[in-house]
Amino acid sequence: MIRSPRVDSACRLLPEIAVTSRRPAHLAQAAVAIALGLTLSCSAALAQSPAKGSPEHIKAVTSAVDGASIKANTATSNDWPTIGLDYAETRFSKLNQINADNVKKLGLVWSYPLESSRGVEATPLVVDGVMYVTASWSVVHAIDARTGKRLWSYDPKVDREKGYKGCCDVVNRGVALWKGKVFVGVYDGRLVALDAVTGKVAWEKDTLIDKEHSYTITGAPRVFNGKVVIGNGGAEFGARGYVTAYDAETGNQAWRWFTVPGDPSKPFEDESMAAAAKTWDPASKYWINGGGGTAWDTITFDPELNMVYIGTGNGAPWARNARSPSGGDNLYLASLVALNADTGKYIWHYQETPGDNWDYTSTQPMILADLNIDGAPRKVILHAPKNGFFFVIDRTNGKFISAKNFVDVNWTTGYDANGRPMETADARTDKPYDMIPGPYGAHNWHPMSFNPQTGLVYLPAQNIPVRVVEDKKWAHNENAPGRPMVGLGWNLGYNFDADPPKNTPFGRLLAWDPVKQKEAWRAEYVAPWNGGTLTTAGNLVFQGSADGRFIAYNATTGEKLWEKPVGSGAVAAASTYTIDGKQYVSIAVGWGGVFGLLQRATELQSPGTVYTFAIDGNAPPPEFVKYQTEGLLAGVPYDPNHVGEGTLLYLSNCVLCHGVPGVDKGGNIRNLGYVSKETIANLKDFVFKGPFRDQGMPDFTGKLKEEDIPKLQAFIQGTADAIRPK
Repeated sequence: MIRSPRVDSACRLLPEIAVTSRRPAHLAQAAVAIALGLTLSCSAALAQSPAKGSPEHIKAVTSAVDGASIKANTATSNDWPTIGLDYAETRFSKLNQINADNVKKLGLVWSYPLESSRGVEATPLVVDGVMYVTASWSVVHAIDARTGKRLWSYDPKVDREKGYKGCCDVVNRGVALWKGKVFVGVYDGRLVALDAVTGKVAWEKDTLIDKEHSYTITGAPRVFNGKVVIGNGGAEFGARGYVTAYDAETGNQAWRWFTVPGDPSKPFEDESMAAAAKTWDPASKYWINGGGGTAWDTITFDPELNMVYIGTGNGAPWARNARSPSGGDNLYLASLVALNADTGKYIWHYQETPGDNWDYTSTQPMILADLNIDGAPRKVILHAPKNGFFFVIDRTNGKFISAKNFVDVNWTTGYDANGRPMETADARTDKPYDMIPGPYGAHNWHPMSFNPQTGLVYLPAQNIPVRVVEDKKWAHNENAPGRPMVGLGWNLGYNFDADPPKNTPFGRLLAWDPVKQKEAWRAEYVAPWNGGTLTTAGNLVFQGSADGRFIAYNATTGEKLWEKPVGSGAVAAASTYTIDGKQYVSIAVGWGGVFGLLQRATELQSPGTVYTFAIDGNAPPPEFVKYQTEGLLAGVPYDPNHVGEGTLLYLSNCVLCHGVPGVDKGGNIRNLGYVSKETIANLKDFVFKGPFRDQGMPDFTGKLKEEDIPKLQAFIQGTADAIRPK
């Protein structure tokens, strides 16, 4: 099958080269004859080339995606063939047709409805005008990016009643593309390969090894060397982390590496697990609660070193005293780990948060870069995990180079020369304290980008205040009212303190110099949970915001150059690409994620939508939808004596989805202080086999009792009454 873009390019250039050659007459005649033959040959080839957007064209361009084409694309950035644009995951495009001088002329070309009401976190992949993007519930959409029309969609039919099995919304961060297949990790733990032309299932694998705990997949798969690699989430529920590689053609398992050790009474899977077990206290039987370390997002590949880099997650439970009573670093929690890409064998690790005690995952996206540090070239990993520090690590051997906090922190004063944090006296207190950063992270999954022309990383930073206290009576899977979300299977080892935190929330975009380890400029936002970033050779940075804007900044100075409303808070990162020589920028928008479940910064709550922009675009935007609210709840009768018990039940079953009634505003799930009186008066009908199960509402049959309902009603209406203006 001829790939039409390459044929077209060759057919334009070869005759021109031949005809314009300045040679002796007989050579010129020969050149003309050769050129004529090439022209005729190319004309025939072009006549056979499939129409753009046709099944034949889609097959041709997607079948050509492999390691060589991904590497070749880094020279032009014409396509966006993999989640971070390139294997280094820089999210830096060399396109400059849209630039700081003309970005103000950027306009909408088309919008596409994702038909979703929950979080959208995916970056669109685009190859020669064919786009692949995911919505909530792991639904995949194939779009003709020339027209914005649907090619196909694939719904893996996740059981909507099982949405509670993930901590952080029913999201998906995108697909992988390789040799004519589209790979998607499904929320319920499946890995599915789809035909890129038709969306038909080529193969499907259940990646889960443990059905007793709640595992999910929300991250994008990565494909390299013919292998598809995927991790999973579930540490809040008591899961043991691992990553698995599957053969891209057949789906057969190639290798698997566990992130934390299992039951020490059984043989360890490899030497790395035996070494890790020495850093855990077996007195707690940590393996019963899984241990955590789930690798739920970043997976990065260096083809030159043939290493795959994994970012591992938090401990299960969060509190180390409950997980490993005598202490220990608890490898390989909160670490960067290098594995052999062919075998999955452990090579090295660097632990960013030893003995994690704060839900400080290291799963946030990493970037591979070559930097000059102290006068010498270094191959490095750039990483900004939840714990608030920007790390520069040697990616050849895992050696620490530097770390500097990019937000205020209160758990450590910094890192010593050996790359170990110098913890503060209050870091592991058993008294109530403000966790800074909190478990939402100083930087979460929202991708950052690196522009080698400016030398800066563009980093979504934030603070979301949380005040906690260690739960000294915690026990695995014990459903004691008052413990956060234990009714749905959470295991934290912490409780939320009754007193509110004293620190304040913020959201900002930081331009960070990784060599100087200092901020170059910043842009402040009205709220946390702003989107991932894209940077380009046009001296631009693009970012979506929690308050519903898509914004372009000058990458050097931070000056805001352009913005457009997008109808909802935007959390995903954009991609950019060319179609038939013209540059476009696309962003998938849909408010959500763990913070977006219960909070928002805009009065709009539009359905998930892909927006595509280009210079002089003038398409009308879709209709924006105003957030629905009934006003502060009033009039539900209740017994004030039930408020205390209702508070504990609400904390154990409801709070991290619905927020505090009337205090929080509600996100993509409504706050129960702003629903109708009839809803709360008939709460039983919504809690037990209710009408919203197809939207992710759990059925609390067997989890709550009928006598619990009046107590929950008392808390909900009592809280609304308590905050009502007098």
